[in-house]
Amino acid sequence: MVCSVPNDTQREGLPLIHGTNVSRFFNGKEAIVAVRGLSFGISEGRITAIIGESGSGKSTMLKLIYGLLELDHGEIRYRGWRVPNPREKLIPGHDAMRMVSQGFDDLNTYANVWDNVASQLPNTDLEAKFRNTEQILNRLRIAHLRKQRIADLSGGEKQRVAIARALVNEPEVLLLDEPFNQVDASFRETLQADIRNIVADTGLTVVLVSHDPAEVLSMADELLVLRTGHLVAMGKPVGLYNYPPNAYTARLLAKSNILSKEEAFQLGIKVESEVALHPEWVALRENPDALFKIQHVYFKGFYEELLVGNGQFQIRVINTAPGTFASGIRVDIEIGRFHALH
Repeated sequence: MVCSVPNDTQREGLPLIHGTNVSRFFNGKEAIVAVRGLSFGISEGRITAIIGESGSGKSTMLKLIYGLLELDHGEIRYRGWRVPNPREKLIPGHDAMRMVSQGFDDLNTYANVWDNVASQLPNTDLEAKFRNTEQILNRLRIAHLRKQRIADLSGGEKQRVAIARALVNEPEVLLLDEPFNQVDASFRETLQADIRNIVADTGLTVVLVSHDPAEVLSMADELLVLRTGHLVAMGKPVGLYNYPPNAYTARLLAKSNILSKEEAFQLGIKVESEVALHPEWVALRENPDALFKIQHVYFKGFYEELLVGNGQFQIRVINTAPGTFASGIRVDIEIGRFHALH
């Protein structure tokens, strides 16, 4: 299904979703920049995560892709056709896409799970309506909740119902705004696996927003990194993690230590630029004569995060053998690898 604007011309050779110089401002006493100058491509049949700090423009970008907000500059195209803005459609939102918001606003709180999902299908073929509803409830592991009211569900269960409701009509694109915010950590990986399986089985394209990269590093095929409305990095999670193009991306993805060239030199790293030094790229060796000292030990369960300093600067180090170091111990720092930022 393709929704296009009358008199628009299709452009060939573009990714499934393609943005060119996309900008959106909100009016106040002064114009507030939500996103500015974004150019991006989102591939079909893959999971793309838009990540960044709060206020970076992630949710705005998602709504622009869907056609819920009007662009101030630029354009977004789907299968080569321009995505219509809210003034060009009676019911805003692209026909080939479905969006699940953070607040589950579309759910009927006092109806049961079955009715919330089945209500999205027409009554012209009741057998197909029953079959498709049952199928999507099973795929998202909520068939046992079919008779329960939405009001009686947990946040994670409501999230699954909202996704089932969005998918029952078999859209081509699923847009998810902070989908794991209300999902307990113990169930998050199961939901992520279910979404990945649906993508693999159906060719669905998923675009999701997250402020926590840990939620999406193992799930997403591609990352778009936003900072104050600007696109500062784009690529595969492994590549961006190991070779971040800037300090913001390094800190966001890996809580990386960002060192000046002078600080790096004190660790034996000779470069002419800032350095990203991920906490797990560092090893420590106890030495009572060393210049560096462990200042704090933060217990994280199966690992510890150590804060190590020499009075001039500090770095964070991951220790995978809890209990082997304590505050006050002097240590030599051994660098396994680093990444120079240009």
